Amino acid sequence: MGYYLNSNKMFSLYKSEVDSPYFVDKTMLLTELIPLVESGNKHICITRPRRFGKSVMAAMIGAFFSRGGESSCIFDSLKISLNEKYRDHLNHHDVIYIDFSEAANISDNYQDFIDFVTEILREDLHEAYPDVSFWKHGAVVQDLRRIYEKKKTPFIFVFDEWDCIFHKKYTTSKNKESFINFLAALTKGTGYVSLSYMTGVLPIAKYSSGSTINHFVEYTMAGQPKYSEYFGFSDAEVDMLYARYLKNEKKPAVGREDLKFWYDGYYTAGGIRLYNPRSVVLALSNNCLASYWTTTGPYSEISTYIVGDIDGVKKDIALMAAGESVKSNVEEFAATAMQLSTRDEIFSAMVVYGFLNYEDGKVRIPNKELMDEFAKTIRKEKKLGYIYNLANASERMIQATLTGDTVTMEKILEYAHNTETPLLDYNNETELTAIVNLVYLAARDSYYVEREEKAGKGYVDFIFYPERRGDDGIILELKVDDTPEEAIRQIKDRNYVLRFRGKMGERKGHIGRILLVGIGYDKKNKDHHCKIEILEQ
Repeated sequence: MGYYLNSNKMFSLYKSEVDSPYFVDKTMLLTELIPLVESGNKHICITRPRRFGKSVMAAMIGAFFSRGGESSCIFDSLKISLNEKYRDHLNHHDVIYIDFSEAANISDNYQDFIDFVTEILREDLHEAYPDVSFWKHGAVVQDLRRIYEKKKTPFIFVFDEWDCIFHKKYTTSKNKESFINFLAALTKGTGYVSLSYMTGVLPIAKYSSGSTINHFVEYTMAGQPKYSEYFGFSDAEVDMLYARYLKNEKKPAVGREDLKFWYDGYYTAGGIRLYNPRSVVLALSNNCLASYWTTTGPYSEISTYIVGDIDGVKKDIALMAAGESVKSNVEEFAATAMQLSTRDEIFSAMVVYGFLNYEDGKVRIPNKELMDEFAKTIRKEKKLGYIYNLANASERMIQATLTGDTVTMEKILEYAHNTETPLLDYNNETELTAIVNLVYLAARDSYYVEREEKAGKGYVDFIFYPERRGDDGIILELKVDDTPEEAIRQIKDRNYVLRFRGKMGERKGHIGRILLVGIGYDKKNKDHHCKIEILEQ
């Protein structure tokens, strides 16, 4: 076993995953790769946002195919063991597994990075094949060709985080081109490759000039449905994990609906709905809901485009923070590819990194975990102007609502309407809904805020579910050219409160009072009127 060639690292990484309490068996991916290995000279690249299980799948592939160790103790109890060709391929291949992030993280410049990779790989090859005559100053590609000419045994390449070098500050445009050429030389047009499997965040199509690595067939979450079920968790998988969680935890503090609200909301090109897998596992493992998303790096890069209002993007960001979807022509751009100059390029980059979801020609913020990150940006960046002011007025808005101060509520709504740079034309209920969501932005610090929620005999505009035991819940209904009294009457007539009580049924005694909030807007007089009634529990 070597450092890259038939490394024990693949086995160790995947076994630790299998042994974890919230493991999901996705070994059926191997049934799709086995035919590619058998036909030979196949190259695929699967790009997904961070924390979507790419490294776990890469380790699984390596541990299964590599002849470097005996891994039947892992796979005999998993789904792949039912495949008729299971034994034919288990630990029967030479696998070169390279996690490029390791070399990138310990290097101070590109040359050190590439030297680290190539020198260690050459050492592995020379040690594993002592009977092959290698050129003293030959390149690693020449070594691989000489091995194949003598042994006639092809290699499987597994490249994890192929794009990590693109995020390093020391990497120049020339370095990026050099790395692309390195990948091409290593895998393209060579008889010694049976399969090259590559994963990363960034789409390779935007980083390869001409036909440099066009031999890779690329599968992105927004573009191609194939392989989608192996990255991210489905509803059924989260149901399974949650049942396991209830058995494991003596005092479970996470609800099944909480997982959906916090971490669901991603869609693949094939229409599969997915949860962020890392966040789900950490929430269950820690018995605590929280934002487990790491916001450094790409988010910091993209936030500069938002704050700078490139191509008027801040208005759309505000609308999405208010719960709306925004039309966009998404392509596979990313912040490290080029200077983003249009809203579509910016939103495309945000989809690539997993900050937005793309579906049916629209982008939106997928869940509470990401919504909280956007809310932080809006509330701290003074350069966002009117949007910043409106978002920061939201603390007064939620406090006024809880204390029944309808005068302050109406004043804040008037400000939202009468600003010199209005967010919307503000002439229908949809636009009023977006504004109301924005002026209640601070409520997300202590509430789960849901829109258009099925409740009783209809759909209520907003329900605020308190996170803290004993806090008040809020049901809010909007009316354009109607009264707040009519809004509250609708809440009562359609029995919206049933949904509220049902949702929190698992937390008996959790809610204090229930506030029924009606907001009416008169288009002709441009007046807002608010009314609050209280239901004691």
